[in-house]
Amino acid sequence: MKNNPHSFCRILTITLAFLFIAQNLFAASAREIDVGVDVALEKFYKEIPGSQEFTKKSKAVLVFPSVIKVGIGIGGEYGEGAMRIGGKTVEYYNTIAASIGFQLGAQAKSIVMLFMENGALKEFRNSEGWKAGVDGSVALINLGMGDSLDTTNVKDPIVAFIFGQKGLMYNLTLEGSKFNKLKK
Repeated sequence: MKNNPHSFCRILTITLAFLFIAQNLFAASAREIDVGVDVALEKFYKEIPGSQEFTKKSKAVLVFPSVIKVGIGIGGEYGEGAMRIGGKTVEYYNTIAASIGFQLGAQAKSIVMLFMENGALKEFRNSEGWKAGVDGSVALINLGMGDSLDTTNVKDPIVAFIFGQKGLMYNLTLEGSKFNKLKK
């Protein structure tokens, strides 16, 4: 089969349309997001030993209870979440990303991002669409079953955890993910 630039453009257009539609179709209310964040944090604390103590040391936590990713060569993902400071929701965000490469399937995952330094938190909150890997780096912590979080070895300004993956797609990255403030 010959490479066809028109097919590539069609797939790219469909993926971008999916991301735009998902942003509007799956938009949750503030209350729905807050309930999802509560559930995701409970699961996070239960699944990752030491995470509750580590979260208490952070300046803020940004939680995306469900980020959906779909891909067939070209992929897209979308999710909504809330930032909490001192246990209270202060802002709502979405995350959106597009990718090209070997991928096939769909996946749902939860993301918890901890801001360990005030400077990183301020930069994130004051940005107009913060992009992981461009506007700042995020240390992705990957723990196996039974591993516990050793907070003495984590020195990064922003630390992220991806957990609760469901589906048939393997891609644990935040590179290229864009985070936008929502008005709720």
